[in-house]
Amino acid sequence: MHIVSALFVENFVPPQGSPARLDLQGVFFSTVAPAPVPVTITPHLVALVWCPPGESGQGIFEVVFRRGDEELARNVSPFTVEPGRFTYRLVRGELTFDDYGQIVAHCRIGQGPWHYVPLTLLPPPA
Repeated sequence: MHIVSALFVENFVPPQGSPARLDLQGVFFSTVAPAPVPVTITPHLVALVWCPPGESGQGIFEVVFRRGDEELARNVSPFTVEPGRFTYRLVRGELTFDDYGQIVAHCRIGQGPWHYVPLTLLPPPA
């Protein structure tokens, strides 16, 4: 299986009627802190996953949120997708920032290669 894309989004509307259409709203790679640090944010990470024909369709999606070498949060979840089709995985991180800066979501399926998605927390306006 392959991660086609992974993004932070403000809102995600699951498919209604057409399984080939996803509505991703407010894609972002940085966000303004809702208050001065320390602060906890809960961004949604959505990953689009494709299972080639001939594969089992069984997978484990893992996301590790890191700041440098520090692990902030981890999510591991099994999933199933019909071979030859796409699916999505939605993970909501609960991330505490003691300072402004960047974290990186490390995503993978099983023991496959890591896919990296950065997120930068900016200070609130003065």
